[in-house]
Amino acid sequence: MKKPTISTLDAILPQTQCGLCSYGACLPYAKALAEEDAPINLCPPGGTETLKKLAELLHKDPTPFMKEMQQNTKAPTRAVIREDECIGCTKCIQVCPVDAIIGASKQMHTVLSDECTGCDLCLEPCPMDCIDMVPIVISEPATIKLQANRARQRYHFRQARLDSSNGSKSRIPPFAEESMIQENNPLGLDTSTRKNAIQEAVARAAAKRHQQKSD
Repeated sequence: MKKPTISTLDAILPQTQCGLCSYGACLPYAKALAEEDAPINLCPPGGTETLKKLAELLHKDPTPFMKEMQQNTKAPTRAVIREDECIGCTKCIQVCPVDAIIGASKQMHTVLSDECTGCDLCLEPCPMDCIDMVPIVISEPATIKLQANRARQRYHFRQARLDSSNGSKSRIPPFAEESMIQENNPLGLDTSTRKNAIQEAVARAAAKRHQQKSD
């Protein structure tokens, strides 16, 4: 019986990159499923739907895990920084697996809400406890797939960047090599324009914070 490929299994996972499976991220878990016969019930963000899809691909019975997964399913969330409390320590930026938090040292940080996977990894290192996880509703399958693909790309690009800064060579997996810029930049904006757009977003957030203090 032919086993599914790592890329096929990875495509089923939600790409939150949260590490709740104990393998650190979605791709390592997919690799463990394909090569090490890892349990199929380790993905709370994926819930019962992911459990059933993994079971089908790996020819396993999901029934023993269904009740527990229903109880442990992690609902979708997005991180929101209470900006007036942020001290700009960058600790959340350092741990975000998909580079969804922007800011600089001793300056206010903000979350790119469309890129946040709700992994919760930014909560623990925040010394000010100024990050909230806000529930969201995503009902369209196409939207879910698009966001998962984008998160996969951002995760692999970040890993490659970190490896490069450490003097290592890391190759982005072939199935993640689609242009992240094309995926995240449907209007075809150049790098400078995108950078300006981000700076403008940060400025708007700072102005809003200032206005709230004045009120």
